[in-house]
Amino acid sequence: MDTDAFAATRRSLHGVAELVIAGPQYAAYGTIRLRVVPGGFGGVSLPVRVAGGDLVWDGGRMPLGGTCRELATAAGLEPVAPGIYHDGSGVDPDEPLDFDGDALGSLLGWFERCETALRVFAPDHEPVLWPEHFDLGLTLDEVNYGASTGDAGHGGRYAYVGPWTPRTGAFWNAPFGALRPAEELPDAAAVAAFYGQGREAAS
Repeated sequence: MDTDAFAATRRSLHGVAELVIAGPQYAAYGTIRLRVVPGGFGGVSLPVRVAGGDLVWDGGRMPLGGTCRELATAAGLEPVAPGIYHDGSGVDPDEPLDFDGDALGSLLGWFERCETALRVFAPDHEPVLWPEHFDLGLTLDEVNYGASTGDAGHGGRYAYVGPWTPRTGAFWNAPFGALRPAEELPDAAAVAAFYGQGREAAS
């Protein structure tokens, strides 16, 4: 997959998550939490979601593209960041969005794979898709388990285990704990197994 197309798609999708869903949801309901849904993700309170290549809301849908302002306006919303954290997508409401179909499918499929894994690993906990870093995760016994779409430290998709208190040993291969690239985790069972190994290594 073209790395530039992947990075541009990730940035645009992050912008939609933050400005079109999480920000308007926070303004109306006081929560920035998002959740993975079949084929995409959406608000936990705001009935707006990304489904494949479309933005979907009650009574309508629109192909992803244009700007966040255009998408939000179509859904009857005002594009706005939550304003309660310092990091974020960096996307301006009027910035042209750039989506590559293969990259979009890869990103949404990664969230779906890891959400399934998290529910297998910790069935009593609800995974949350956070708009700040655009990562999916949950916390169990002061250890974070989750999935990232990439960041400055690792450009591609990866699963991670991040203990609040640093650990030492062969399992821990990242400054924050441990990560495994998506290429090494071909299905939800492999991701869940990695989380299980992390829980054992952190204990």
